[in-house]
Amino acid sequence: MRKIVLLGSTGSIGTQTLDVVRNNSSELEIVGLAANRRVADVEKQVREFHPRYVCMYEPDAAKELQEKISDTGIKVLSGMDGLLEIVSVPEADTVLTAVVGMIGIRPTIKAIESGKDIALANKETLVCAGHIIMPLAREKGVQMLPVDSEHSAIFQSLNGEPADKIEKILLTASGGPFRGKTRAELENMTAADALKHPNWNMGPKVTIDSSSLVNKGLEVMEAKWLFGVDLDRIQVLVHPQSIVHSGVQFTDGAVIAQLGVPDMKLPIQYALFYPDRRPMAEKRLDLFELGSLTFEKPDTETFRGLKLAYDSARIGGSMPTVFNAANEMAVRRFLKGDIRYLEIYDMIEEAMQHHDRIENPDVAAILEAEAETYRFLSEKYNI
Repeated sequence: MRKIVLLGSTGSIGTQTLDVVRNNSSELEIVGLAANRRVADVEKQVREFHPRYVCMYEPDAAKELQEKISDTGIKVLSGMDGLLEIVSVPEADTVLTAVVGMIGIRPTIKAIESGKDIALANKETLVCAGHIIMPLAREKGVQMLPVDSEHSAIFQSLNGEPADKIEKILLTASGGPFRGKTRAELENMTAADALKHPNWNMGPKVTIDSSSLVNKGLEVMEAKWLFGVDLDRIQVLVHPQSIVHSGVQFTDGAVIAQLGVPDMKLPIQYALFYPDRRPMAEKRLDLFELGSLTFEKPDTETFRGLKLAYDSARIGGSMPTVFNAANEMAVRRFLKGDIRYLEIYDMIEEAMQHHDRIENPDVAAILEAEAETYRFLSEKYNI
């Protein structure tokens, strides 16, 4: 029985994780649930999965939930202190972190320090703090199990292969809803347009990031830390069918890749049962029906998110934090209709140009770099 604390239980990854647990209830148990403020959704989850602990990040939401589930005897926590407590409870052996944003960094560190394996679906953890997280995981002897479909595919492709024989990571991207569009066409794209992803069912933030290729840039930075490869050995390929989820080219020229239908439940289940595999009653890949697979070079002149990500990763230090924070603020403003689509790139670039890089930031410096980025952009854009 694998016992899980799930951070971000009401989001896209969180709800699909609960689907996996629901389908494997004899082998997976939810010990703790954490969410931000969606009390009604969490109450339903609590009454179905009967965790021992639950955390609502918003204190008012925690009070409301406490009243609603007072009949259960379940401990309700709140805030960052609550997240740090729930990831370190002795009953759990695995923490699946699916929260969005920098909020995931401190709980992930605490979970590793507590000896928990990490099923990772929070990009910011490695993008901003990979230099802290990966050495700590090695020191504590815990597993870092990727949940993102691309990193899971790379992880699966490396299974049984020597890591020092990697020649190149092949990181695939669907191209999102705007693949093939020109800069002029992107000028008038709305949030509704950007949210129409052709293949994947994701939350709004990740879907917007997919359309701008920022998401792929974040995944490049994650891959650097997860698999110990330098940036020049990570190649992004646009693959519109989303069937080849990523792969590895080895020093002898062999390429091993993982293929499957676009369904996040597969990498979630793989992470939770690793190194074993369990049956899944989901649609199977039919290569006869598919017919062909195509690959394209990404257009980094039009979709500047990927180039800016490589730039920030090469600069290193605190710059990836600035890249991520600026994008988070820009996406929020775009979703509200306050800025135009292409201004997402402008805000990222301006924040990076303004920032004085910190060489080896600790968590406090990472969080301050984020806050400084928000202050700069708020003043510049009168937000």
